[in-house]
This record gives sequence, structure tokens and C-alpha cells, in this order.
Amino acid sequence: MVREARLDSEVEVIWDDFHAEVNVPSEQLRQWLLTRGSGEEAFGPDPDLDLPEPGRQILAVLRKRKVDLTPEDIEVMREAITRIRELTAEKPGRGNADDEWRHALLDLGHDVLVER
Repeated sequence: MVREARLDSEVEVIWDDFHAEVNVPSEQLRQWLLTRGSGEEAFGPDPDLDLPEPGRQILAVLRKRKVDLTPEDIEVMREAITRIRELTAEKPGRGNADDEWRHALLDLGHDVLVER
């Protein structure tokens, strides 16, 4: 079943779209999520487990090869693409200066300041 999904042309398109929308390198995303996830609670023994969702799932997909994707990974990719596109379409009046909007996108691995 997963092997069929790997060979599916739709997966190729999703892979390409995901990597076009998620434009932050995995280590940079991890650092951002660690910053966002830090607060009064101290990190546990495995800081990656304390990363906020859906960023943790996106980070996990970024660390995979295309041939290793699971159906769950493909769904994470679809959701990330959809949410990033929704947020970028709803650009606020203050644009890139709107920290809440920009941070919501960074949580998904998209930096509006990175040129395509």
C-alpha cells in the first residue's frame, strides 16, 4: 500500500509543493520551534518531543526521503501546503511586519522573507 503511494504521481506533486511552501531548512525550523516551545516548562530529555505541533510533524517529514514517506506523512504535507497557502492569501495590512501572522507561518516552516 505505501509502496503504491510512493509511486503515485500525486505524491510527486505533493512532495514538490511541500518543499516549495516549506522554505525553511530543517535545522532552522527546529531552532524556531524550540524557541516557540520554550516557556516556563523545562525541556524534557528529548527536546524534539516538546516541539509544538504541527511543526514537529513537518520537521519529521523534512528529515525523510521521498521513498520513506508514510500515508500519515503525506497527510501532514497536504495539511501544511493548504495552511501555508491559506495564511499567505490572508496577508494582513501590515504585511511582513505583522509578527503574529509571520510567526504562524514560521511555525509551519514558511518564512515570508525568503525569496522564491
